[in-house]
Amino acid sequence: MTRRWAWVLVVLGAGCGSNKGGDGLGGLGGGGGGSQPLCASPTTAALDDPNTVALVVDSGPSTGPGYTNGLFATVTLCVPGTSTCQTIDHLLVDTGSMGVRVLESALTIQLQAVTSEAGVPLAECTPFVDGTAWGPVKMADVYVGGEIASNIPIQTVGDELTFTQVPSSCTGTPINNLNDLGSNGILGVGVYKQDCGTACSRAGQNAGLYYGCSSATACTPTAVPLAKQVPNPVAMFPVDNNGVIIQLPCLPAGGAPSAPGVMVFGIGTQANNGLGTAKAMPLDKRGFVTTAFPEDGASYTSFLDSGSNALFFLNTSTSGIKQCTTKGLTDFYCPGSTLSLTATVSSGTDSVPIVFSVSNTQVLAKSPNYAFADIAGPMPGFPTDTTIPGFDWGLPFYFGRSVYTAIEGQSTPAGVGPYFGF
Repeated sequence: MTRRWAWVLVVLGAGCGSNKGGDGLGGLGGGGGGSQPLCASPTTAALDDPNTVALVVDSGPSTGPGYTNGLFATVTLCVPGTSTCQTIDHLLVDTGSMGVRVLESALTIQLQAVTSEAGVPLAECTPFVDGTAWGPVKMADVYVGGEIASNIPIQTVGDELTFTQVPSSCTGTPINNLNDLGSNGILGVGVYKQDCGTACSRAGQNAGLYYGCSSATACTPTAVPLAKQVPNPVAMFPVDNNGVIIQLPCLPAGGAPSAPGVMVFGIGTQANNGLGTAKAMPLDKRGFVTTAFPEDGASYTSFLDSGSNALFFLNTSTSGIKQCTTKGLTDFYCPGSTLSLTATVSSGTDSVPIVFSVSNTQVLAKSPNYAFADIAGPMPGFPTDTTIPGFDWGLPFYFGRSVYTAIEGQSTPAGVGPYFGF
């Protein structure tokens, strides 16, 4: 198994997404190592509510070793305004990125290309820490549960179909097929409205994400107005468009083969999506909150990301936790026994204490489970790169909680987004 963490280098702040993993270990399992923190599974919304969609943490669609702690949903894509549709399962649900991205190889319907201001088809080079997704931008109606985002741009990811030559300026390890991506696509439901924003929209300027392609092999960077950028689909819903709530159960010690969940659309818009006792944590201009570790210790910038498959934080010298030495597991921590740790997540005057566990990944990797609440590893780039946050609260943070993601500029009962709440 390898790290599955992909930090999108776009928009105003951090974002994360998909990544592959394997090295022949199959799933990441629970072969022992202590108990989990006490946990109370949240009361979940009913899946027959129109503003919900079923989630699952399982091994994913790849025929490879499996996707550990991948959170997936099913979407339906349609040719805009028609009944020509296709349902695609196992899109990675990612609160750290924005936009719908689907493998070209998984798509059977023909979608119309989005064109640049110069009238040529658009493509996108979407950078993640673990790799880069390349492919054309198309128009689709996107159905998620009972909600629809009508006639919006999406990215279809692939390096062999529409545009056969990836530009030399689109750097990074390609994640353009099922084996590399580990999913059929990404459902980015993060805190921003577009995947790039004004950095890609100014005339004569671009952030290196969007390309105008005059042929299958001739693509050059171009500025793209907001309306043609790949948007957060939730922000494009007619209602329930101010954010999402992800609800996942507690897990037993040692993990589980799979875990069900629910994603609720909207915050305070329906009877099933109130804030309850959750505290809203507004984000700074970079998309971060603050984490103190230990609970009353030093403070670090941090973010929440359902697309990261572990809790990635600090490094061995700062955390005091031994890093794994086994081949394929060196991106993770391997303490001698399961640790119960404390931290405090804060924003402004509000703070929430967090109790979390870190188990020995080498021990866990001996069983076939795919859902875990106690996988952790060091934060890549910390502390030599001062732009790298100290804490990435990945999917293990989401188990046993209702976690709220409020979208920028959208009103909610706790104020205007962006914020995370729990």
